[in-house]
Amino acid sequence: MEYTVQKLAQMSGISGRTLRYYDQIGLLKPARVNSSGYRIYGRKEVDLLQQILFYRELDLHLDVIKRLIHQPDVDQTEALKHHYKHLMRKRDRLEKILKTMRKTINSYEGGLNMTDKEKFEGLKDQLIAENEAKYGNEIRNKYGHETVEASNTKLKGMSEKDYNAMQALELELVSLLKEAISIGDPASDVAQQLARKHKEWLMYSWPRYSHEAHAGLVEMYVQDERFRDYYDQRVKGGAAFLREAVLTYISKI
Repeated sequence: MEYTVQKLAQMSGISGRTLRYYDQIGLLKPARVNSSGYRIYGRKEVDLLQQILFYRELDLHLDVIKRLIHQPDVDQTEALKHHYKHLMRKRDRLEKILKTMRKTINSYEGGLNMTDKEKFEGLKDQLIAENEAKYGNEIRNKYGHETVEASNTKLKGMSEKDYNAMQALELELVSLLKEAISIGDPASDVAQQLARKHKEWLMYSWPRYSHEAHAGLVEMYVQDERFRDYYDQRVKGGAAFLREAVLTYISKI
């Protein structure tokens, strides 16, 4: 069975414009172009498109998807199994968050009151789910699946006291970053306090610390626009300055 762009778009539920874009970036090339200039897709391309749509549901970037489906040394079956398990874990976390939300709505409407423990557990699950949705794929690619799962496990086991301390420390980091940038020297006492506090904040969720991992993370803050925007929206140039402060801190240890 062969399909034109229009027919494949109708069957798959994505737009013809998207298919043409996938061709342009080398993600999904047609099997051939006929004499009339129409892109023609065959069974192989349909199967590849199915994989692409699976990976898109996991919020993978297109460049990551391209690497996964076109590298000859990647076992597609094992890759799909891995991402299937990841999606199942994501579903379980969302189910827990939805359950907490249902209880919260019920308590607001005059039903049974939620215990503080239930509210707190819901907050932790929500934090993990938000981190996974925003940054999960990048962090897993950089540090590995086991490291991320160990971090999530540590967050799940966190006491309410430590959770509140972690949230307060995050606010303190922003305040220190503003003060350090106003001084303008990554080696200043305030900037080095910022770097130490950043390490302290990381250790609420990191199973173990290393200079290499810390340096790699602050580099990601600068390279990945989502991380960069988190700091830059709070303090102009914040991500780059934090990186320099942390690298200076590490070099002195």
